[in-house]
Amino acid sequence: MEITIIGHARTPWTRRQDAPHQPSAARDASGTIEITELYRPALASLETFTRIWLIFLFDRSTGFAAQVKPPRGGPRRGVLATRAPNRPSQIGLTCVGLTALNRDAGVLHVVGIDLLDGTPILDIKPYLPFVDAWPDAGHGWLEADLAAGREPRLRKPWQPPRTGG
Repeated sequence: MEITIIGHARTPWTRRQDAPHQPSAARDASGTIEITELYRPALASLETFTRIWLIFLFDRSTGFAAQVKPPRGGPRRGVLATRAPNRPSQIGLTCVGLTALNRDAGVLHVVGIDLLDGTPILDIKPYLPFVDAWPDAGHGWLEADLAAGREPRLRKPWQPPRTGG
């Protein structure tokens, strides 16, 4: 099996502890996706979409634990029942807003990004509301908290990067 890296994310974060923990915590965070020249023709018509899925590699994660403690608290959970970055295959998925695309340069401008700078991009797919949205889907082990009125909070919401000074 061969996995191809088609590009890289460019964001303000170089350290895992500085990046937002989910795209919903980073609604205003902007970045770019730089696509390798060979794959730029594959971007044709992507600009017609407002949201895209990024399939990426957790390249700075090593190993995995079968059970992890979610950042929202509570008991340990199976890693496959969480969004923890240390996964058996180190493959990640995030949905971002596409604000602009320069196909010739291979640069996608995105918002709501939660990736580290330099994260390898494996694939891009358009977000299709009629296919990707499942309004009746449950919240799994978070249901009890939601039913009790405890809204899950992200431990590390997005903060604009600090500028020198």
